[in-house]
Parts: sequence; C-alpha cells; structure tokens
Amino acid sequence: MTRRMIIPLLIGLLGGAILISLGVWQLNRLAWKEAVLAEIDARIADAPVPLPAAPDPQADRYLPVTAQGRFTGEHLDVLVSRKQIGPGIRVVEVFETADGRRILVDRGFVRQDDRDAPRDSGPATVEGNLHWPDEVDGFTPPPDAATGLWFARDVAAMAQALNTEATFIVARRPTGGEIEPMPVDSSGIPNDHMNYAITWFSLAAVWLGMTAYLLWRIRQRTV
Repeated sequence: MTRRMIIPLLIGLLGGAILISLGVWQLNRLAWKEAVLAEIDARIADAPVPLPAAPDPQADRYLPVTAQGRFTGEHLDVLVSRKQIGPGIRVVEVFETADGRRILVDRGFVRQDDRDAPRDSGPATVEGNLHWPDEVDGFTPPPDAATGLWFARDVAAMAQALNTEATFIVARRPTGGEIEPMPVDSSGIPNDHMNYAITWFSLAAVWLGMTAYLLWRIRQRTV
C-alpha cells in the first residue's frame, strides 16, 4: 500500500463505520418502536373502565372507557376515505353523560352518499377509547362553511364549536343506526425505522464501494 492510499482508506473506513452505525441505531429504534406499538395495542384492547372525571391527553391516551348518557344530535362531519370503500365522513357527535358532562364521540363512518340520511340519537351506552388525534398541520384547511365538512379531527376546535369539554372517545362498538365504528388502532403510528436502516446500510455499501474503486485507481496510477 502506498502513502497516497492511506488517507482515502481511512476516510472510507471512517465514513463506512459511521453509516453502518446509523443503520444499527435504526434497527435498535425499530425494536423499541415495535415494543411501544405492542404495548399500545394491548392497552387499546383492554377491558373498558368508567370515563375518568378529568382525562389527561397523555396519561389516558388510548384508555378504553365506557359511558352512559345520550347523543344530543349536535354533530360535525369529518371528511375521510377508506380503502376499497371510497369517500365518506366520520360522525363526531355530542354525547351528554348521565352526570351532565358534554363530551365528543367519534361514532364512526358513513358513506358520502348516505351523509344526509337520518341518524339515531338519544339514549346510548358508548364503549371506545380516549384519543386526541394529531391530524392538523400547516396544510390542513379550515372547515368548509358551505358543506360543513371538517378535514381533520381537531379536538380542541371541535370542543369549542360544539360547546363541550375536550374529551374525545372513538367508539369501538356500534352506537346505533348505519354508522360503522372506526376503532382506534396503531396502524396510523409511523414506524419507518426499517426503511431508514436499509437506507443507511445501502449508503454504507455505496461509500465503501466508491472507496475501493478510488483505491484501485490510485494503485493503477502508481504501478
């Protein structure tokens, strides 16, 4: 090995080591995320408990709960699309509990063509999971005043619009009528660590390949 090859070799090995370590880090993150998702799935499926008096958006996220009361008929429609079904809306309706609290319940899915069909309200028992969806970003348009459609579930804004507390239950069992529940699950939680790991390992392979090619070129020039 000539002296001209030492620095490129060291740079190549150092860069390759850094890229490989980033890939290994992503594999470790993947194991951590899979454990977190398994814990979330287990919590989602737990037996429901009575609705807490003051739910905490962090500590009580995904908590299975049950509540008795009545649907008031006050509602908001959130635009949604389902694979192999097409566009429709989520029905978010005011639920007045037996002790007089006004909360929000995501009752589930209605096809777009059935949006104007009558919906059952009145006395009901709700079983579902507490949730505070993170669906709003800088590109989310405001509710459409002409159609009444919302484009994301913004619990704070919906609670203000319907004069309820910012408590949001996503029903996991039917609440009446032709509304199909869309229960909470972990499928919407990003888990891209395997893709990231593959990217870092691929870059490491390219980096080391380019290093080997450079060393070969240097050697060819010195022979």
